[in-house]
Amino acid sequence: MKRILVTGGAGFLGSHLCDKLLAEGNEVLCVDNFYTGRKSNIHHLMDNKNFEFLRHDITFPLYAEVDEIYNLACPASPVHYQFDPVQTTKTSVLGAINMLGLAKRLKIKILQASTSEVYGDPEVHPQPESYKGSVSTTGIRACYDEGKRCAETLFFDYHRQHGVDIKVMRIFNTYGPRMNPNDGRVVSNFIVQALKGEDITIFGDGSQTRSFCYVDDNIEGMYSLMNSRDGFTGPVNIGNPGEFTMLQLAELVIKMTGSTSKMRFSPLPQDDPLQRQPVIDLAKKELGWEPKVDLTSGLEKTIFYFRELID
Repeated sequence: MKRILVTGGAGFLGSHLCDKLLAEGNEVLCVDNFYTGRKSNIHHLMDNKNFEFLRHDITFPLYAEVDEIYNLACPASPVHYQFDPVQTTKTSVLGAINMLGLAKRLKIKILQASTSEVYGDPEVHPQPESYKGSVSTTGIRACYDEGKRCAETLFFDYHRQHGVDIKVMRIFNTYGPRMNPNDGRVVSNFIVQALKGEDITIFGDGSQTRSFCYVDDNIEGMYSLMNSRDGFTGPVNIGNPGEFTMLQLAELVIKMTGSTSKMRFSPLPQDDPLQRQPVIDLAKKELGWEPKVDLTSGLEKTIFYFRELID
């Protein structure tokens, strides 16, 4: 049994990770400040004797005795990270420094949940880990994009300078139960609008693409990376290489919900990437991982979750 720290553990991904780690027989210390995490995501774990919750902001130092760290703390949707962009950058940068410092002191392994947003609006498609990215340092998304890029830099510098055992994953669009219905992400937006019979908001002409990974696949990839061979640091893309336009996603959601919603087109937000698709050859080779849940199957489970939530 390991004692494992999960920062951002009450969030969408963090709560599913806590489920996984507990199911594998570990003790979990879940840390969250509830900026975007929710108590309802971890309510079912509160009576588990191997689960402990601590309300804490990782921009401040944390002192704990643990065997591994998964660093997931950071608002991940544009609505939330642009609300307080300075704090978003602090969470990525100061949070990384504090968690890396803890890992250095304890001489333990630490995983960073990075993002496909480090690639920016890519000039290379699809995106392999070797692509350096095309990111605006002054745009409204930079607080998240550049914060995560700086966090990756810190992870590799701590690895080289202090010998910290690191794992870095780049997460592509992930969806599933426990998404916040008001987080502004495309899957939750489309499903909630369709279930309510509201117009579905399409930004731009709807031709921009995303690749959608179901949450269970994401967590399996994350767990596999943490337990991968010694010396393998990543970064490694974790995502579903299936690529869909926003129009295709909207049409599929309308069909699956039986909604009468119509599509409403709005201007494309500043610096919004036009393409996003992972190359996952490295994940297949090093982790033996690839996604198993297709978009239709994943949407069925996600729609069921949101239907119950709205009802």
